[in-house]
Amino acid sequence: MPKPNYHDGSIVNLMSSLTLGLGGAPGPYRPLPLLLPETIAEVDHLVLWVIDGLGHHYLQRHGRLLRRYLQGSMTSVFPTSTAPAITTFLTGVAPQQHGVTGWFMHLKELGTVARILPFQPRWGKVGLGGAVNALLGYPVVFDRLPVRSYYIIHNSLVNSAYGVASAGDAIRLGYRNLRGCLDALIGALRGWRERSYVYVYWSTFDSLCHEHGVGSAAALHHLHELEAGFAFLLQALAGSNTLLIVTADHGFIDTAPTDRTHLKQHPELAACLSMPLCGEPRAVYCHVRPGKVSRFENYVRERLGDHYELYPSEDLIRQGWFGLGEPDSRLSERIGDYTLLPKGQHILIDSLPGEKPWKQVGVHGGLSEQELYVPLVVARC
Repeated sequence: MPKPNYHDGSIVNLMSSLTLGLGGAPGPYRPLPLLLPETIAEVDHLVLWVIDGLGHHYLQRHGRLLRRYLQGSMTSVFPTSTAPAITTFLTGVAPQQHGVTGWFMHLKELGTVARILPFQPRWGKVGLGGAVNALLGYPVVFDRLPVRSYYIIHNSLVNSAYGVASAGDAIRLGYRNLRGCLDALIGALRGWRERSYVYVYWSTFDSLCHEHGVGSAAALHHLHELEAGFAFLLQALAGSNTLLIVTADHGFIDTAPTDRTHLKQHPELAACLSMPLCGEPRAVYCHVRPGKVSRFENYVRERLGDHYELYPSEDLIRQGWFGLGEPDSRLSERIGDYTLLPKGQHILIDSLPGEKPWKQVGVHGGLSEQELYVPLVVARC
């Protein structure tokens, strides 16, 4: 099973290269050999375009123009999911330090399991206010750079609690569609002579893969739209001495209904848990009731062992799954007592009263090569 290469081959190492190349102070992770800080130091403007869900294997197979500028691949972080990986792009450190461990997170400070990017409790759409600032375990990249910075995300996210907290002092710009996104990027650079850094986040590819599958015609059609947008940028930024980097937070695999295990099918297992499942359907954190540990372990091994690997969560920290170095003090409580890692295409889900039934086709969060490896596309304009 491959694991994130936090030493010199992960998105966290890319962020170290970017930070150093833009004149920021060194962080706890080495730069990425595929794109050294010296290369970034030569340009006037740096654009990092993160296309949510665009895995390296998928781009190699289906890409056209983007594949021509492909420099290689990097690993994401663990879990291979939007919340931990995007927070790595925004803080420059791995989940070991920033403490964001999945879409569903147990926040002991607030006494709830939250959907971390909307920053809402799992049981409803009530906002949790500005406390997100205190929940990030590391300062954001924008505030550590001596250059003008822009943070470009969808209009629905630009003023969200997470969006505001993770932008720091960067100038936030919103958009409605792909052309609006590209226009915002070009507008940020046009006429600006001093050095600048532009971070762009695009989520539509991810949404299409969840709904239709990464192998769908809808996903492929949208990839072609993104490549047309990339061609537009190359032309619009020509002569600006801009380095345009395109990468992703994770890749995807597709699942079938037979790959899904629902917790309600295993009431004995549910009785061992002290709260809803956390993390991701392919990286499941289990908080086990005191006195139920042996029963929980035996049940998983005897009833679910063909499709799920069981790991003590503390072992994953010690073995470097979440990153290197000293962990955030809250990491252990956020990943529960045990982690279940599905084999093959399997997922494990639960549901709270009022939640919609699970319908996603494409999934991520695990450590298959399709989920773990993301592309590094680099174009000098």
